[in-house]
Amino acid sequence: MPDVRLASPQGKWILLTTVLGSSMALLDSTVVNVALPRIGRDLDADLSVLQWTANAYMVTLAGLILLGGALGDRFGRRKVFVVGVVWLSLYTHL
Repeated sequence: MPDVRLASPQGKWILLTTVLGSSMALLDSTVVNVALPRIGRDLDADLSVLQWTANAYMVTLAGLILLGGALGDRFGRRKVFVVGVVWLSLYTHL
């Protein structure tokens, strides 16, 4: 991959997409943490069950990040990033 300067238009787009992608992941994990009290009430779950819920979500997310990296190496980072963003957007609107 060639070097790209941050001051170039391409560098600014790379920075913007990286920040937006990271923000989407942060927002997604925040939603899960905000929903934990409601999950606990609806399922009559205690604190340890809610901790397992949050941990299971984070482990799944970590596995998908590794899978995304491997797929990016194989099929192209841009294509995998766009598919991931579209998939997350569609999933959150269901």
